[in-house]
Amino acid sequence: MKVAVVVFPGSNCDADVAHAVEVTVGASVEMVWHASEFLPAGTDLVILPGGFSYGDYLRCGAMAARSSIMKGVKRFASSGGLVLGICNGFQILTEAKMLRGAFLPNRTLSFICRPCALRVERDDTPFTLRYKAGQVVRFPIAHHEGLYYLDKDELDAMEKRRQVVFRYATPAGEVTDEANPNGALNNIAGMVNEGGNVLGLIPHPERASEPVLGSVDGALMWQSISEWIKGGGAH
Repeated sequence: MKVAVVVFPGSNCDADVAHAVEVTVGASVEMVWHASEFLPAGTDLVILPGGFSYGDYLRCGAMAARSSIMKGVKRFASSGGLVLGICNGFQILTEAKMLRGAFLPNRTLSFICRPCALRVERDDTPFTLRYKAGQVVRFPIAHHEGLYYLDKDELDAMEKRRQVVFRYATPAGEVTDEANPNGALNNIAGMVNEGGNVLGLIPHPERASEPVLGSVDGALMWQSISEWIKGGGAH
């Protein structure tokens, strides 16, 4: 599996996610500077990592979404290629209009950094084949703007299309307001586009990919993607 990790000025989780996919599934990783318009030949997966691209000026992800490399990322996604945006990467995907919605400051108006329980809503996407629907996993979160927002009509339509993949939940799997760390509508932590090949995820699976980190729940995501690619993308 060949993975392209896009590096923007201000990215700070690029090396972390590169390490995670290398050690869990033996992926070949190439770091791609944002100024390029093209992805490496043979890329199977593009990752937009977490961090604070361009210092989060204007809006989180707004400037990165207009970087040259996003032209290549959009072409790749349009052809069915897998794209994963983690935390700031999810914000970039919304700013680039590759995913619907927008991000607002956490309802606490403070930076949140802690482990978080998530309920898996779908196990039929390229990113979740190794999970079970209803399973509760534990990924760390680290963000200031994680409140996912979408107007009610669009939100209802997205729910009907089953685009939500992960929700904030209690350790028992209950989706409650108390389990919602940032106020995201419908407790949305991760969602896919209508084609199912672009995933935006606020929590960090790369920080839950090895026993030394206290959780290996994130490793299942890399294994799912690898399985999907090895199977020719048809399941």
